[in-house]
Amino acid sequence: MRLPIGSTDVSASGGNAELIGRCGEGWKRISDSEMTLAAAIALLDTGNHDGAHVDSVRQDAVPSASVDSPRFAPGEGILWRYGRYIETARVIRDDARGLVVWIPSGSARLESVPADGRRTRDVPLEERFSVPWVTRESTWTGPGVVRVAPTGRPWSVWFFRQIDGTPAGAYVNLELPHRRVAGDPGGIVSRDLVLDLWIDAEHPGSEDIWLKDADELVAAVEQGRFSAEQAEAVRSLADHAGQELVASGGWPLDEGWDVWAPDAAMDVPVALPVNADMDAARLRSGRTSLEG
Repeated sequence: MRLPIGSTDVSASGGNAELIGRCGEGWKRISDSEMTLAAAIALLDTGNHDGAHVDSVRQDAVPSASVDSPRFAPGEGILWRYGRYIETARVIRDDARGLVVWIPSGSARLESVPADGRRTRDVPLEERFSVPWVTRESTWTGPGVVRVAPTGRPWSVWFFRQIDGTPAGAYVNLELPHRRVAGDPGGIVSRDLVLDLWIDAEHPGSEDIWLKDADELVAAVEQGRFSAEQAEAVRSLADHAGQELVASGGWPLDEGWDVWAPDAAMDVPVALPVNADMDAARLRSGRTSLEG
């Protein structure tokens, strides 16, 4: 028996989740506002980011929809940057629709973690954005992931799979429209917006849709990471993603990335570059999650 709409659960990563609908059954709004996509982005993409999202390369990054935006070659290793959270990936395809990458299992990344050794998810919500933090190098664990950055859209889509390679589901990560930066390696720059959608792979054609981390977004407002108006803009982006992407099964959900398989060369883990930028990134820390 399937869970009723409105059921709650804890996601695989430890966040709270609510079953908000099913594919093919329309979209029930999350936000109380009917904010346009452009207005919501304008409230969030201010350039005046908290410390978690300050990035030394952002000033040189070009919006992905710009004719001046750099393009990346298939097989090229790049960086996917969310401020002090930096991941490595390998390009599958890059064209006008968007960037498609593969993150092989074991690929290197930098992440900010609580300085006292706890996992971020183990820190109670009421103090999650106020504890001291340090930077740690880690690796992508579990099966590899296809990740897609649609050009000019405030989200990316991550195609997760089970250990045996079968689809597990698609994760719609709400984030600022992507900017790109050339270099060796080049990469994309964004800002994570806390709220996410999960489309479970079971029941094809009527997949469960879960809203993830709504409670964390509330905590982010209470602890100063977002204003109340910005949080409503994030919820509005979830509605736009739901209507434009999830409810319609639009690109990239309709292109078979959930079953795409890498060849041996593509599946080699990607290392972090050895350069001054990464040396500085490794040294970042702060007294609270909002600084540093």
